[in-house]
Amino acid sequence: MMDYKEIIAQYDGKAGGIIEAYHALLREFSYLPEEAIAEAARVFKLSTAEAYGIATFYSMFSVEARGKNVVRICESAPCHVAGAADVVAALERELGIKMGESTADGKFALEFTECVGQCQATPVITVNGKPYLDVSPAQIPAIIAEYK
Repeated sequence: MMDYKEIIAQYDGKAGGIIEAYHALLREFSYLPEEAIAEAARVFKLSTAEAYGIATFYSMFSVEARGKNVVRICESAPCHVAGAADVVAALERELGIKMGESTADGKFALEFTECVGQCQATPVITVNGKPYLDVSPAQIPAIIAEYK
């Protein structure tokens, strides 16, 4: 596993560097550790409050420890009408957790998200940002199995 200081240093001096650094930290840790946010503030010459504000503004970033594979389901109206509640129930059954929780083994986190821009193919889930379209409850075990 890479050290958070090494990861952040790779983006020093780049336009939008803090956002890119945060994405890289997410790939490594699945969340933004407090000490990494403080280091990003130092490197990008921001106050800790500003760096924390960036980390908490964007929904794809998390400052809470969570499962490595982040499974999100869109909670917008088109997905809701298309049966998102049944997909949520299937996800919770398959992973043995409720929305907003992480599995005990640290492999999966289950979260709601706003629209992911795929309203033509609802309901939509994403796993680590990869979209799965027209998802039915029956597909959930196979999708989750890809990440086990």
